[in-house]
Amino acid sequence: MPISELVPYLGFIIAGAFVLGAGGIFASVHNTRLKIKNGYPLTGGWGQAIHPKSTTEDGERIKLLSQENAQLRAELGSVKDRLATVERIVTDGGYSLTHQIEALRDSAKN
Repeated sequence: MPISELVPYLGFIIAGAFVLGAGGIFASVHNTRLKIKNGYPLTGGWGQAIHPKSTTEDGERIKLLSQENAQLRAELGSVKDRLATVERIVTDGGYSLTHQIEALRDSAKN
C-alpha cells in the first residue's frame, strides 16, 4: 500500500496515537493515586521505596498491633467456647422440659 493512500488518514493516525499516549499517562497517574489512597507502598524505577518511609516508630506500632490482634483472637476463641456451652445447655432436652413445667405451673396459678 503506497504512502499516498494513507495521507487522508494521517490525521486519524496522529489523533489515535495522541489519545493512546494520553490514556496511558492518565492510567499511570490514576494507578499512583489509588496506591497512595489505599496505603500501598510506592516504588521508583529501580524498585527503591519512595513512599511511605519506614521508621522504627512504625515497626513498634506494628508489633503492638500484632500483640493486640493475638489477644483479641484468643478472647474471641474463649467467647466462642462459652457460646457453644450455652447453646448446648439451651438445646438440651432437660432445659426445655423444665421450662415447660414452669410454664404449666404459672398457668395453673392464674
